[in-house]
Amino acid sequence: MANPAFGQSKVALFYCGDDPEAKQIVSKLISELGFEPLDAGPLKQARLLEPFAMLWISLALQYGYGTNIAFELVRRG
Repeated sequence: MANPAFGQSKVALFYCGDDPEAKQIVSKLISELGFEPLDAGPLKQARLLEPFAMLWISLALQYGYGTNIAFELVRRG
């Protein structure tokens, strides 16, 4: 997360919450850090985002991918 630059691709960073104003602030901060902010919905989505983060950490630390991996959301059209 210290260096989100991966060529032309933007690294996806999901966030969630129940406060629309707070989510706008968080989205802006995520963008300023160089990530693509992706709104994952209400706070109850946090229980789904946490295992996703654990996968990222597991791949990096236990499976040798290190800090040179990230996720990108691919869209059609």
